[in-house]
Formats: sequence, C-alpha cells, structure tokens
Amino acid sequence: MAANIKNIGIVAHVDAGKTTVTEQLLYKAGAIRTLGSVDKGTAHTDNLAVERERGISVKAAAVSFTFRDSSINLIDTPGHIDFSGEVERAIRVLDSSIMVISSVEGVQPQTEIYWKAIKNKKMPTIFFINKIDRVGSDTKKVLEEIKELLTKDIIPIELVLKEEGEPLILALEDIKDSEFNSFKLLITEKLAEYNEEVLEKYINGESLSLEEIKAIMEPLFKKGELFPLLYGCAIKGIGIKELLDAIYSYLPVSLGDSDKELSALIFKIERDKNKEKLAYVRIFNGEVKNRDLITNLTQNTKEKVNAIRKIYLQKYEDLGYLSSGDIGCFSGLTSSKIGDILGTDLGIPKLDAFSVPLLTVEVFPKVKEYYIKLYEALSELSEEDPLLDLQWIKEKKEIHIKIMGWIQLEIIKSLLLNRFNIEVDFGIPSVIYKETPTISGEGFVAYTMPKPCWAVIKFLIEPKEKGYGFSYNSVVRTEKIPARYQLQIEKALPLALSQGLYGWEVVDLAITLIDGEYHVMHTHAPDFTVATPMALMNGLDRCGTTILEPILSFRITVPEEAKSTLLRDIIAMRGSFESPIISKGKFTIHGEFPLDTSIEYPIKLGIITGGKGTIKTNFKEYKKCTLELANTCERRGVDPLDRAKYILSVRNAI
Repeated sequence: MAANIKNIGIVAHVDAGKTTVTEQLLYKAGAIRTLGSVDKGTAHTDNLAVERERGISVKAAAVSFTFRDSSINLIDTPGHIDFSGEVERAIRVLDSSIMVISSVEGVQPQTEIYWKAIKNKKMPTIFFINKIDRVGSDTKKVLEEIKELLTKDIIPIELVLKEEGEPLILALEDIKDSEFNSFKLLITEKLAEYNEEVLEKYINGESLSLEEIKAIMEPLFKKGELFPLLYGCAIKGIGIKELLDAIYSYLPVSLGDSDKELSALIFKIERDKNKEKLAYVRIFNGEVKNRDLITNLTQNTKEKVNAIRKIYLQKYEDLGYLSSGDIGCFSGLTSSKIGDILGTDLGIPKLDAFSVPLLTVEVFPKVKEYYIKLYEALSELSEEDPLLDLQWIKEKKEIHIKIMGWIQLEIIKSLLLNRFNIEVDFGIPSVIYKETPTISGEGFVAYTMPKPCWAVIKFLIEPKEKGYGFSYNSVVRTEKIPARYQLQIEKALPLALSQGLYGWEVVDLAITLIDGEYHVMHTHAPDFTVATPMALMNGLDRCGTTILEPILSFRITVPEEAKSTLLRDIIAMRGSFESPIISKGKFTIHGEFPLDTSIEYPIKLGIITGGKGTIKTNFKEYKKCTLELANTCERRGVDPLDRAKYILSVRNAI
C-alpha cells in the first residue's frame, strides 16, 4: 500500500454529477477498465438495486484506489436531502473534499448545507464546476454565487473559453502572459491577502512566475485557507485528468501516529453477500490487526476483530491490519454501532449535526404474520441508518420510524421488498415536535417500596438556550450514591428524556444530580435505573414543558401575478418573510414557516402557478409554540408519573 493516504469525499446537491465524477476518477486512475453509467444503472459505486433503478445515490460508497504514490480512499456521498445523514457521517472521517456544482443549476440548497459542515471542520476542498457543456451553462454566474453564498476564499486555476459549443479549458501552464495577464493578476491579488511578499510584489507592479504562484498556492490549499476551482464535463471525461492531478497536488495526506494508542470511529455499517456485519472504520491513531481484542469506548465493551478488509469497488481484499490514517472494514464487531469510538477519543473530530428527521411514520406489513419479520428487518436498516430511530410499541403492535422526506419512504419500501421480501405500507407521516422545560425545578423520587428496592434521587432541572441539547452533572458524593449507581442514572437519562409530558423528546436542558441515597442492604442493581425516569418525570411535571415545533426557511419564486396569493398563503401558514425581490416578471421571497402548516404547500404552489413556481426549503430550527398549535404524541409504554403501574410494569408484574 502507498505510504501517502488521502481520505476524500465527493459532495454535491442531487443531480450535480458527483457519481459520474467518481466514475471518471476511478477510470482515469486505472482502477476500473470500463466506465459505468448512472443513467444505465451500471455505476460502480451504486451497489443497491434501488440506486441502479432510480439513478440516485442512497448510501455513501467508500472505494480505494492508488494514484501515483498515493493511496486514495474516496467516499461518494448521496446528494438528496433525504439521505444527508450519510453525508454527515462521512464528513466526520474525511480529511478533504471535492464539492461538485452544476454549471447550469449553480449553488443549490444542499450545496450550502454541506459547505457549512465542511467549513466548520476547516476541510481543504476542491470546487469542481461540472456540466460546462450544457445549454444554460454559466460559469461566471456560478463563480459569483460561490463567492456570495459559500466562500470568497476561492481561486479559479483554470480558464474556460468558448462558452458556446464545446468548451475549452486552459490550465495555468497553458495561459500566456501576453494573452491572459489579467487572469494571473486576479490570482496575484488574491494571494496578496495571504502572503506579504506577494503583496509587496503586487504593489510594486512585479509579476509572479508560474512556479512562484504554485509554490504559494499549494500550502494554502492543503491547509484549507484557500480553495482551488476547476471546470469540466464529467460525462465526457473533460477536466477529470486535471482534477485528479489537483487531488494529488492540492489535497493533504492523512495525519496520525500508528505508535499511539488506538483511536478510531465507526462511520458506516453494512452487510456483505453472506449477511455478515461489516463496520467501516477510520483510524485516527494506532493500528489494528486481525484477532485483536479492541475496546469500544462508547459501549464500554470489548470485541475481537475477525477480519480487516479494504474496499476496492465491489470487491474486498483481506489485509490483516489497518494503520493510522486509513479507512477499512472490520468484521466481528457484532454489537458495535455507527458513531461508536474504538479505543480512545484522542484526535476524533466532533461535528455539528445537520441531518434532522422531522417526520415520523408508522410502518405496516401487508402480510400481518410478517410483523416480527418486519421489525427485525427494520432493526437491521436502523443499524445502517441510526436516524431511522426505530420504535416498537409492543402493546399495540406498532412499528414507527423517523424519516427525512418522501423519497426516503420509497427507498425504504424498495429495500424491504428487494432485500427482505417484505411488502409494506406506511401511515400518514406526522411532524416531530420536541419539548423543553418551562422553568427550573427539582425532581424527586424515593423508590423504597415495594421491597426489595432502595433508590432515592433528587435532580435539579434547568432550561437552557435553544440548541443546547442536554447535559448531565452530579454533585453527590459517592458515599451517598456509589459511582456504579451514579453511572446507572447517567445511562438511564437519555432514554427517559425521549418522552416528556406530551410524548416528545425533551431537549435544551441541564440536569444535575443534587442529592440521593442508597441502602447497603436493600439497594439492588437495577434500582437506580428504574428510579431515574420517575425522578425526571416528577421534575418535568413540576417545571412544566413547552412544545417546540420545526421551522423551515424558504425561498419561493413565482410569476409576478401570483404574488398576492403567495403572500396570503405564507401568512395563513403562520410564516414570516423578508422584503421581496421583483425581477423580469419573477417575484422571489425569503422567509420561514412551520413545517406542520407548510408540509403540503409545494403541491399547492404548483397548482396556483401552473407549475411555474419554485420552492426551496431547509430545516432552520425548533421554535416554541403553544400547545393548541402543536400535536401531542401518545406515550410508548407506562408513564413513570403513574408510579404504581410503572413499577409493576418494570418488574414484569403486568
């Protein structure tokens, strides 16, 4: 294996052409002999039948190949918003990325979302403007959009000529001073912002040589301070060789120390043809060998690695080891999950979540006898996509999942049929609300009856700012509650918070264990696990909770004659908006509205505009709303506030 490892992701809005870019990179690097096609369902990274049928990527596909002296791990990510969780998990393990943008459609909503995550991680990135041969291509407009909506720290390192007809791309080496002096001047102006010597030369009117330009740009690109921009037409292979060269020259190699203690992250779970569970792992430090017994820090367990594989397209190669900076597959980690940390958390980056399921839906098997089989199948799919958050209400024989959107439902239906031979129907999707404490207060429980049991807990519950999430702390001495029982409390809280007073997840709060008690004779192992939900719900009942509803930001464009109807609709949906923009007979407006009132609006907009209106929405935030405007969620299981019934249920007495 080559010594220089590069972990690169290809990200884009759906239909920008990133899978075709991936296909061409593999072909130009010699990793495949024949080109596959997204349209024909033969793309090498579209492994699922549903991907080949629909021509869209559903899962992030990791492939490895060698180019010159570099070993490249390339992850082709989905572009559709319904599968953005795959992108989120991939970004966490990448060192750099290629942002593909269509020269026709320009910067689109998902482009902005993915770029925000990439920017927060300070990830070196190459921008690749694709489809420059298409009718409607406007590379200058796209460049301005990138500067306005994404980043000003960008340098085109190629020129596109002959926008009409077959485009001609000129690299820096092909640009003549006499003909393109202004282009080099633009590069010099940008580099002067980062380099004092360049600034001095620029002020004195001195020009830079090609070698000087490259020597200054390269480290800035590798640090993610500046971003190179290239052009091409992936479907024809135009610009791909230059992109491959840029990957080699301008994207950094993976860092890490194989001599340090193991720190690794599981970012993907799948099953091979023999249904064996495979965990995709990025190693940040240390190394792993076959038969090693490794610690799962997240689950506090140890598991043996049976085999270590490298992914070469749709084939695996058994390696026997994987070292720092590399990506591979482990078999044998049967209880591990996506997001689990192996070894220590040293050097493992955190990433703000941008994929938020906003809808929940019930799943029904068409054959009633397949109820258990359906649950088992969805359990397997939930391992591969934790955002599904599978919920099983045994008492009612109901199975619920969370989803990002309508396309995802079609994909899940297809997966269940093709992979598990189960036909399903779905209920009507409903909006997912959340709850947050209204005021500060205390929660208390003395679980001392009926014996044998003894667990006394007192919590301080405090509301926090929007987006805070949840934190837990203890100020109780181990003499009052031993450490092993305090750990039980901490582990029980996330599940207890999954259902508040109105049945929704409770967020944006801090919980502090401020008092409690155990009994040396009467306390048993599960007592504090049982008591924690009772103490929490007692506190929430005292504090009260406020409902939070999901809010979408929108950009809507309609013919000018439809503006009055649009504005009335936005107000009726409890929306708000900024000053509109009127240009060339088009009326464009930005604003926000609740998901609950706007969920069917794209259909209505098409009707009132005769199909001429466009709407783009993104999840923005959760906001407080009144109980009258929100929906409640029926509690799963017994409410801990019903103390007697709850205790009987956890003791399996009812």
